[in-house]
Amino acid sequence: MRVVITGAAGFIGSRFTELLLAEAERLDYGEVVLLDALTYSGRRENMDDALRDARATFVEGSINDATVTDEVLRGAQAVVHFAAESHVDRSITGARTFFETNVLGTQQMLESARRSGVERFVHVSTDEVYGSIPEGSWREDHLLEPNSPYSSSKAGSDLAALAYHRTYGLGVSVTRCSNNYGPRQFPEKVIPLFVTNLMDGRKVPLYGDGLNVRDWLHVDDHCRGVLAVLEGGRAGEVYNIGGGTELTNVELTRRLLALCGHDQSMVEPVEDRLGHDRRYSVDWSKIRDELGYEPRIGFDEGLAATVQWYHEHESWWRPLKSEAT
Repeated sequence: MRVVITGAAGFIGSRFTELLLAEAERLDYGEVVLLDALTYSGRRENMDDALRDARATFVEGSINDATVTDEVLRGAQAVVHFAAESHVDRSITGARTFFETNVLGTQQMLESARRSGVERFVHVSTDEVYGSIPEGSWREDHLLEPNSPYSSSKAGSDLAALAYHRTYGLGVSVTRCSNNYGPRQFPEKVIPLFVTNLMDGRKVPLYGDGLNVRDWLHVDDHCRGVLAVLEGGRAGEVYNIGGGTELTNVELTRRLLALCGHDQSMVEPVEDRLGHDRRYSVDWSKIRDELGYEPRIGFDEGLAATVQWYHEHESWWRPLKSEAT
């Protein structure tokens, strides 16, 4: 069988590809097609290990291009759709690209999948579509109340995906994950940004009072959750994927300072992000009870290993930071 992975050169998509290839024989996927437009955060080198596997092939192209999506999905049985613009700060200064990619690009993938007779379509989304929650945790049927251009574009893509199930019977499942971290994350995101700044002796920019709360999920645990949904998730359903470690940004910063051998003097408070959500927290009991998902990587272990990875792979991240400045 043929499976197509969009956004396969990105942080999460590339790691999912590696995990899928390790399970491909069991899942009967003899052909794994990697689709990516290689925008600024999609790096071809992220796919190097995967492309050493004879079952994997790479197609450079946009999910907004019907010619590309029709061709790639012809004969495919499954799609795992990671491709998205995902950085909140970039969405605040340039929202249009987020709606073009996340909403219209997803609709194009869904339409090509419908025409091609794809059986399974896993649409990968985010907990940010729920908005902000002062206490408790969101279940999958919670009202969507996104507050940033990024999260509203992802909410739109979620609704499009579920509409293609209800209208056309496409076998869509939606996943919504909490904040990911791990190796190969683009250094504009908070953990790699802070680690690489500290490695260079530069201060880390902490938004506002630093008391915004996020639930942290290692990329490998996230990918295992997505794989479980691909394998056994019900069509038309949403599955939250959580990590089980809630921290304020102040607490996260302190841990990173300690791991990098610095103190509080390296923190530079900066003006808060516009529309900054206060707290995210997902209830992931549904995927646990239905599909047996549990996060395996403890946060302290995972964070230490992630920091070490950036120390050992300066040649990977330094050119990316240079391009961004």
